[in-house]
Amino acid sequence: MPEVVHENTWLAWLAKVRVIVITFLFGIELAVAVLTPTNLPKAVFVVVVLLWYTISVLFLLLTSGWRDDRGFQPPLQVLTDMVMATAFVYVTGGIDSSFNFLYPLLIIVASILLPRAWTFMVAGLCFILSGGMLELAYFGVIPSFSAGRLDLRSLQATILINLFAYLAIAYLSSHLSQKLRQTDVQLQFKSGALESLQALHENIIHSMSGGLITTGLDGRVTLINAAGQRLLGKFESEIVGRPVEQLFMDPLPLPGPAPIRLEMRVNLSGRQRTLGLTRSALSVPDRGEVGFVYTFDDLTEIRRLEREVRLRDRLSAVGRMAAAIAHEIRNPLASIAGSVKVLADVSVLDGEQRTLVDIVTRESERLNNIISDFLAYSREKHFQLVDSDLVPLLDDTLLLLRNRAEFSPEADGKSRIEVVRNIAVSSARAAVDTDRIKQVFWNICENAVRAMAERGGTLTVSLRGDRDYWVISFADTGAGLSPQQMEKIFEPFQSSFVGGTGLGLALVYQIVQAHDGKIAVRSSEGNGAEFVVRLRRSDTARPQPAPAIAVAAGRGPRG
Repeated sequence: MPEVVHENTWLAWLAKVRVIVITFLFGIELAVAVLTPTNLPKAVFVVVVLLWYTISVLFLLLTSGWRDDRGFQPPLQVLTDMVMATAFVYVTGGIDSSFNFLYPLLIIVASILLPRAWTFMVAGLCFILSGGMLELAYFGVIPSFSAGRLDLRSLQATILINLFAYLAIAYLSSHLSQKLRQTDVQLQFKSGALESLQALHENIIHSMSGGLITTGLDGRVTLINAAGQRLLGKFESEIVGRPVEQLFMDPLPLPGPAPIRLEMRVNLSGRQRTLGLTRSALSVPDRGEVGFVYTFDDLTEIRRLEREVRLRDRLSAVGRMAAAIAHEIRNPLASIAGSVKVLADVSVLDGEQRTLVDIVTRESERLNNIISDFLAYSREKHFQLVDSDLVPLLDDTLLLLRNRAEFSPEADGKSRIEVVRNIAVSSARAAVDTDRIKQVFWNICENAVRAMAERGGTLTVSLRGDRDYWVISFADTGAGLSPQQMEKIFEPFQSSFVGGTGLGLALVYQIVQAHDGKIAVRSSEGNGAEFVVRLRRSDTARPQPAPAIAVAAGRGPRG
């Protein structure tokens, strides 16, 4: 197919050049006929030129509209041109014509369009046509338009010289054309190989899972792959040509010969992402360093998992410590509380003494409750997972929540705190311990209510499906959390509420981990907080009895 396209290109070129050459020859011969006396038969000359014009236009139309898969056009055009060139040479003087160069020109064209053997055939036909035309005119078979008359020996010498000239031109032009064809084939092969290599290079770069950026020595981006555009959240047109340091939130170290690896932050759709960035020099043989290569990956999830592991380790350590300390404190505390109660019963106390005894009793009970929560947190727990519907569990929690005093109507008939139920599914099956999951829902809702206790607000509870998880969201409009509070939100004793033990969210985290789920919090100071719990969907098509899972203090099921 490429050879056909190449041949058609040459044929189209030949058809256009033919018209130009005919016009040029026609103009020259008319000028000669007007300026000098000549035997040119003007009527016959005009007929020959018009006929050649007509044939040229016909070939031009055939070349543009006829798909010649069998290759009939090249020999047909060359043969037609030989006949018309012979007629043109004949009417312009035969052996005295100034246009005998048309035969070598046709042989050269044939060497370009036709195989080498055909080129010699064309040279032979040119010899036969030119020699036959000269001999027929010499012997008077056809009229002669030449100015003089050669003797027979000179005529034979001219014809013989033409033969050797035509054959020499055929040999040289076919040899050169063959070399050109070979060079053209090699060039096409090399071009195809280069295009394939470029395509492979681009496919490899754009198939990488990590981002790739190349820059010049001036630090401006020259290339970025598809993964890099996705990780940076920008299109190629927005990145190429810009200084690379403008793509990150953190400053880049000055360029140097040694490779560096560091972590950079980017802002992707309003959320910060952490990227692991490696920079190395881009070197080219014989040219040295021509730029820099930056490769980067998204480390956000890895860093989140690392923080989660550290948190679980801290929770585990606190749990073990709590179990040991609680037992050491609880017994003396019970003795103190009992002794104070006995002393209060056997002694006559005045008002101030009675107040002090009540304070000791009350604080002892409070400490006992804290220690009980500690023991509940640190004690090994058993979870009985069964296939349950999360929607009724969530509805039960919200029903109990509305019975709190904070939801009672005020003087204007409106509650200070409102609950918005936004559940997008009618059923959400998951393998859970129903009592423990209710405890998770309740603790999160209670924290949200406490956060809105002073100025009121709205608690929006949502439930939707997301691939393999059910996503339960609790969003309040309270005071929000500071970055320091968010970092330690699930650690024990981190409560910001008056009278809180700080164990509620630690238990929530522990229970969610035991269900192979995930919990995260999004918040900023003054803009409320949103707790998002993800629980795995259960396969209701193939129900299986869920085993009891034991969870040690501060550890998930894999702890």
